[in-house]
Amino acid sequence: MSEIVSIDLGSNSFRVLKYNGLNDKILAEYNEVVGMADGLVDTGLISIEAQNRVVTAIEKSIEIVNYDPSIAVAVTTAAMRKANNNEEVLKYFTEKTGVKFNIIDGKEEARLTLLAVKHALKRENIDSSKFILLDIGGGSTEIIVNTNDDYEAHSFDFGIVTMTQEYLHYHDLNKDLDDRKKEIQKYLDSLDINLDEYTFVATAGTPTTIAAVKLGQDFFSYDKDVVNGTIVNLDDLESCLNILTKSSKEEITKLVGRGRVEFIEVGIFIYRAIFEVLAKTESIVLDDGLREGVALNAYKKRCKT
Repeated sequence: MSEIVSIDLGSNSFRVLKYNGLNDKILAEYNEVVGMADGLVDTGLISIEAQNRVVTAIEKSIEIVNYDPSIAVAVTTAAMRKANNNEEVLKYFTEKTGVKFNIIDGKEEARLTLLAVKHALKRENIDSSKFILLDIGGGSTEIIVNTNDDYEAHSFDFGIVTMTQEYLHYHDLNKDLDDRKKEIQKYLDSLDINLDEYTFVATAGTPTTIAAVKLGQDFFSYDKDVVNGTIVNLDDLESCLNILTKSSKEEITKLVGRGRVEFIEVGIFIYRAIFEVLAKTESIVLDDGLREGVALNAYKKRCKT
């Protein structure tokens, strides 16, 4: 059987993919903002409201993508790793929907995301030998340094949702970003590499949103095939921030989608901070991420058995 259904339940987004490994084709997909980490910073818990949003999203995805929930390969990440009630929440999801989620750690999240990105770079005919990958999540941020067939990865304990909810004033946010930049710099220094030799690649919602805005797309006209491989530079970040500053909430929602409005600005600040640490002026943006990596990994495993 060549069809795989993979699910990525992140701190803010829920993403489903039906993939045919035999001919490397995406058959169907589903994306929904579920805000699972909403309130997690204050309570340490996945709220009942968030749980219900996830269940509703799973049920919708089963109908739209048309899959058997019991055989989906489903993973969940930072928010569920941090939540004190994660076991009961996952049990609830299985009872209500039939989907069994596996909590993966930051290292496995990085490995699977890297698998998808290397696959995507080859598909886009972009050199995949030396690159630094940024994956900005809702509850964590992964930085992966790929050198040919080897890689080093680190999961940093901050993301667009948790950072937004921790800091109400930009002064505090900027101070924290400065501290995070030092933390990332220390990690990169420990690898003893020449950053000039590495391409900067970025995935996840913030980079793809900026790329889409640059291309004249909005949330409703988003085309990942066009977004894939787009070059985003520092000027594009400033331009996007400028558009957001001058737009109404309704206009921003049309651009970035419901459930992302309050986080996109912080996401851009994080993205810009990584540009500064890497001393880069541009990055290659890809839509491919964890759910694609989960599908590719599951198909490879299936082929071996």
